Amino acid sequence: MKDQTYQWPGGARLALSLVVNVEEGAEMNPSSGDNRAEPVDELGITVKAPARNLANESNYQYGIVEGFGRIASVLDSFEVTATWTAAAKALELAPNIAKYIRGRGDEAASHGQRWIHQFRMDEHDERAFIRAAVKSIEATVGKRPVGHLSRYLTTPNTRRILAEEGFRYHMDDYSRDAPFWDESVEPPIVVLPYALDSNDMKMWAQPSYTPSMWLQYATATFDRLRSEGTLCPRMMSLGLHLRVIGRPGRIWALESFLEHVHRSTDVWIAQRRAIADHFAAATAPDG
Repeated sequence: MKDQTYQWPGGARLALSLVVNVEEGAEMNPSSGDNRAEPVDELGITVKAPARNLANESNYQYGIVEGFGRIASVLDSFEVTATWTAAAKALELAPNIAKYIRGRGDEAASHGQRWIHQFRMDEHDERAFIRAAVKSIEATVGKRPVGHLSRYLTTPNTRRILAEEGFRYHMDDYSRDAPFWDESVEPPIVVLPYALDSNDMKMWAQPSYTPSMWLQYATATFDRLRSEGTLCPRMMSLGLHLRVIGRPGRIWALESFLEHVHRSTDVWIAQRRAIADHFAAATAPDG
């Protein structure tokens, strides 16, 4: 662990990033030209035929109709800001969510034009995919996204394209608990690592992973990183999903986590663009 070379605002020991993913309606669907429907993660069912899975489409819509309201209520109750990593099409289909993000001054980061994989795209198609998301999110939310998160699988061109297209940070990295510069692209870009271990998707992909287990792990992560923050800057990412943590049997875990966070006065809860901008202003690429 390196010595501290910069500080978070106010001398905070930890920068906490709440990331709400908006994907519903942008997932794989034959009606959108995909060769299969999105798998039913909570049941482990995959329909390989090129047929729509209308039941699973409604399972995703639960996040828009019910889950969003619960998450928004919790964020408002604790008066915390968030970054919404949004598949552009999902916001187009849910203008109420775009209006909410815009109204409370939260950040909308790009999660792609749709919630599909980029790894099979050539450079031309991937650049068009990224540009389409920028144009759409700027129209729905009113601000250009400056950060990007892929659907896990990227290409060797992804980060370079993002840098060339004017993005200020990239999230497709899981290697550290603090921001860093990637100088292999021009211009250099800030990498804000994301986290899978504390992500609520574990409850979606593995229903036996209970809200209590998720809360215990998230709280332990927070406590450890906050403790390490006396030695060097630490950042924690907490990934949330409308259709996952927004369920009535799970939302309490998010409330309990934020109650725990609010017992500490030395934590900076910030949007990812603010974290990236602060890091970039306080440091410089080695080159």
